[in-house]
Amino acid sequence: MNHNAEYQQQGKATCVSINWMLGDSQLEVVNTATGQRRDSGTPSRLCKHALFTRWNRLYRKNLTQTPPHLLDHQLLYCEAKMAARPYQTVKQQWFRSLQETGLGTWVKKPPEQDQFLLSV
Repeated sequence: MNHNAEYQQQGKATCVSINWMLGDSQLEVVNTATGQRRDSGTPSRLCKHALFTRWNRLYRKNLTQTPPHLLDHQLLYCEAKMAARPYQTVKQQWFRSLQETGLGTWVKKPPEQDQFLLSV
Protein backbone atom coordinates (compact mmCIF):
# COMPACT_ATOMS: atom_id res chain seq x y z
CA MET A 1 0.00 0.00 0.00
CA ASN A 2 1.29 3.43 -0.92
CA HIS A 3 1.50 5.78 2.10
CA ASN A 4 2.50 8.82 0.08
CA ALA A 5 0.53 12.02 0.87
CA GLU A 6 -0.26 12.26 -2.83
CA TYR A 7 -1.93 8.82 -2.83
CA GLN A 8 -5.51 8.87 -4.01
CA GLN A 9 -8.01 6.07 -3.65
CA GLN A 10 -9.07 4.70 -6.99
CA GLY A 11 -12.46 6.01 -8.08
CA LYS A 12 -12.35 9.13 -5.92
CA ALA A 13 -11.77 12.41 -7.72
CA THR A 14 -9.76 15.19 -6.16
CA CYS A 15 -11.21 18.67 -5.74
CA VAL A 16 -8.56 20.16 -7.99
CA SER A 17 -8.63 21.48 -11.52
CA ILE A 18 -5.52 22.62 -13.35
CA ASN A 19 -5.59 24.93 -16.35
CA TRP A 20 -3.05 26.67 -18.50
CA MET A 21 -3.43 29.15 -21.35
CA LEU A 22 -1.00 30.05 -24.11
CA GLY A 23 1.25 32.84 -22.89
CA ASP A 24 0.96 31.90 -19.21
CA SER A 25 4.15 31.33 -17.30
CA GLN A 26 2.52 28.89 -14.88
CA LEU A 27 -0.48 26.67 -14.26
CA GLU A 28 -3.55 27.80 -12.36
CA VAL A 29 -4.63 25.31 -9.71
CA VAL A 30 -8.29 25.69 -8.70
CA ASN A 31 -10.24 24.17 -5.83
CA THR A 32 -13.27 22.79 -7.69
CA ALA A 33 -15.44 22.92 -4.58
CA THR A 34 -15.06 26.71 -4.34
CA GLY A 35 -13.93 27.77 -7.84
CA GLN A 36 -11.07 29.69 -6.28
CA ARG A 37 -7.34 29.53 -6.87
CA ARG A 38 -5.55 27.41 -4.31
CA ASP A 39 -2.59 29.80 -4.03
CA SER A 40 -4.47 33.07 -3.51
CA GLY A 41 -8.14 32.27 -2.81
CA THR A 42 -9.18 34.56 -5.68
CA PRO A 43 -11.64 33.46 -8.39
CA SER A 44 -10.26 31.43 -11.28
CA ARG A 45 -9.35 33.21 -14.49
CA LEU A 46 -11.84 30.80 -16.08
CA CYS A 47 -14.80 31.86 -13.92
CA LYS A 48 -17.90 33.21 -15.68
CA HIS A 49 -17.19 36.79 -14.66
CA ALA A 50 -13.59 36.74 -15.93
CA LEU A 51 -14.57 35.16 -19.26
CA PHE A 52 -17.52 37.54 -19.64
CA THR A 53 -15.22 40.52 -19.01
CA ARG A 54 -12.82 39.32 -21.71
CA TRP A 55 -15.68 38.65 -24.14
CA ASN A 56 -17.11 42.12 -23.51
CA ARG A 57 -13.74 43.79 -24.09
CA LEU A 58 -13.31 41.95 -27.41
CA TYR A 59 -16.93 42.60 -28.41
CA ARG A 60 -16.57 46.33 -27.80
CA LYS A 61 -13.35 46.52 -29.82
CA ASN A 62 -15.19 45.08 -32.80
CA LEU A 63 -18.22 47.37 -32.61
CA THR A 64 -17.22 50.13 -34.97
CA GLN A 65 -20.81 50.68 -36.15
CA THR A 66 -22.47 50.79 -32.72
CA PRO A 67 -23.50 54.21 -31.39
CA PRO A 68 -21.51 55.11 -28.24
CA HIS A 69 -24.62 55.48 -26.05
CA LEU A 70 -25.43 51.79 -26.58
CA LEU A 71 -22.02 50.79 -25.29
CA ASP A 72 -22.73 52.42 -21.92
CA HIS A 73 -25.40 49.81 -21.15
CA GLN A 74 -24.67 47.33 -18.36
CA LEU A 75 -25.01 43.75 -19.51
CA LEU A 76 -26.51 40.83 -17.65
CA TYR A 77 -24.49 37.67 -18.27
CA CYS A 78 -27.63 35.61 -18.96
CA GLU A 79 -28.89 38.17 -21.52
CA ALA A 80 -25.59 38.17 -23.41
CA LYS A 81 -25.56 34.37 -23.42
CA MET A 82 -29.14 34.14 -24.70
CA ALA A 83 -28.36 36.65 -27.46
CA ALA A 84 -25.43 34.55 -28.69
CA ARG A 85 -27.33 32.60 -31.37
CA PRO A 86 -24.48 30.31 -32.51
CA TYR A 87 -23.80 29.36 -28.88
CA GLN A 88 -27.50 28.62 -28.24
CA THR A 89 -27.76 26.50 -31.41
CA VAL A 90 -24.74 24.39 -30.52
CA LYS A 91 -25.90 24.05 -26.91
CA GLN A 92 -29.27 22.67 -28.05
CA GLN A 93 -27.52 20.24 -30.43
CA TRP A 94 -25.33 19.08 -27.54
CA PHE A 95 -28.34 18.50 -25.27
CA ARG A 96 -30.11 16.52 -28.04
CA SER A 97 -27.05 14.39 -28.76
CA LEU A 98 -26.70 13.51 -25.08
CA GLN A 99 -30.26 12.23 -24.99
CA GLU A 100 -30.14 10.49 -28.39
CA THR A 101 -27.02 8.54 -27.43
CA GLY A 102 -28.48 7.53 -24.07
CA LEU A 103 -26.04 9.59 -22.02
CA GLY A 104 -28.78 11.36 -20.08
CA THR A 105 -29.71 14.99 -19.62
CA TRP A 106 -27.47 17.94 -18.97
CA VAL A 107 -27.74 19.08 -15.37
CA LYS A 108 -28.58 22.78 -15.38
CA LYS A 109 -27.26 25.16 -12.77
CA PRO A 110 -29.65 27.46 -10.91
CA PRO A 111 -30.53 30.42 -13.20
CA GLU A 112 -29.55 32.98 -10.57
CA GLN A 113 -25.89 32.01 -11.13
CA ASP A 114 -26.07 33.70 -14.53
CA GLN A 115 -27.86 36.83 -13.36
CA PHE A 116 -24.98 39.17 -12.70
CA LEU A 117 -24.06 42.50 -14.24
CA LEU A 118 -20.85 43.35 -15.92
CA SER A 119 -20.00 46.97 -15.18
CA VAL A 120 -18.57 48.91 -18.07
